[in-house]
Amino acid sequence: MNVRNYKTVEDRRKALEKELKVDLQNIGSYSLDESVASTRNCENMIGAAQIPIGIAGPLRIAQKQYYIPLATTEGALVASVSRGCKAITESDGATVLSNRIGATRGPVFKVKNLTENTKLFEFIRTHIPEFKKIAASTSGHLTLSDVNSRSVGMYRFIRFSFDTQDAMGMNMATIASEALVAYIEKNTSAVCVSVAGNYDVDKKPSWLNFIEHRGIETWAEVTIPARVLQETLKTTAKAVYDVWLAKCMIGSAMSGSMAFNAQFANVIAAIFLATGQDAGHIEEGSLGVTTCEWIPGQARDDSLYMSVYLPDLMVGTVGGGTGLATQKEALAILGVKNSQEFAEVVAAAVLAGEISLLASLSEGTLAKAHNTLARGK
Repeated sequence: MNVRNYKTVEDRRKALEKELKVDLQNIGSYSLDESVASTRNCENMIGAAQIPIGIAGPLRIAQKQYYIPLATTEGALVASVSRGCKAITESDGATVLSNRIGATRGPVFKVKNLTENTKLFEFIRTHIPEFKKIAASTSGHLTLSDVNSRSVGMYRFIRFSFDTQDAMGMNMATIASEALVAYIEKNTSAVCVSVAGNYDVDKKPSWLNFIEHRGIETWAEVTIPARVLQETLKTTAKAVYDVWLAKCMIGSAMSGSMAFNAQFANVIAAIFLATGQDAGHIEEGSLGVTTCEWIPGQARDDSLYMSVYLPDLMVGTVGGGTGLATQKEALAILGVKNSQEFAEVVAAAVLAGEISLLASLSEGTLAKAHNTLARGK
């Protein structure tokens, strides 16, 4: 089904309800339960901000099709992601992989000198089994999965990693970290300066998160044949490859960017807002690399391999804003079983966005598309 064939919002909504078998009556309506939101999601609440939600898709991953809810005020974004979804679906779908890393919290301790710092390191190294028991005692949904630390002068930074199952988990990680901090202070001479010492690294782009990963690490790939490049994307494999090389690789290097991609944050922000994710983690999600390979064929039958790598996706399908009415129904549209599947769909949607934008740039229609779709023309 092409949801763009319907002229009104209500027509599109009814068509999707029939196909997906979900109730979408609250999508885009004033359905916010103030009694819930004002006690769990927002203090001093005075109202709610409305953001339009559109649907991109269908997006094929393996043998399953997804529709992607996108909350955005940027005209042309939903259409662009939809075009990328169509290209992926017509290319036999995307392949996705993921690896659950977990939520991290990074307290910073201060000691008297390097000798005391070394003692603190040894204590941490030899008490990990005790740390795991303490962390588990704070929540039945949390497990301490990894501990590492670094020091400089009188300071030692510890990075605790927690498996928080299907919750994004930062609140659980903080509560567990506070219990671990109390245990360390009781049994050493170290003093905790802050339970969050930026070694997490939470809600900030960083090379540490790029290298060590955070949340759910994801990959997505697709090989697009010449026919789809020509008919759907109106371009060629070589043209897209040339733009990718100049923009995502050389341009990113020249600017000192930490993100070697075209627009990860654009798609991630729209999905996060639609599904009740913590918007502060959009920055982390913008980290990542788009790769591209031009595969020459015979008689101009060239294909294009494209992939995305997202090392730091902090997402959840329970807790936070996911229980709000509109966001809950947006998750129902996706139809994912858990947070790991959700992360994989996000990665494939990001891949769709990369494909469409790079194709548009290669054919010189970016300004035309925005002029048509973002200015009511």
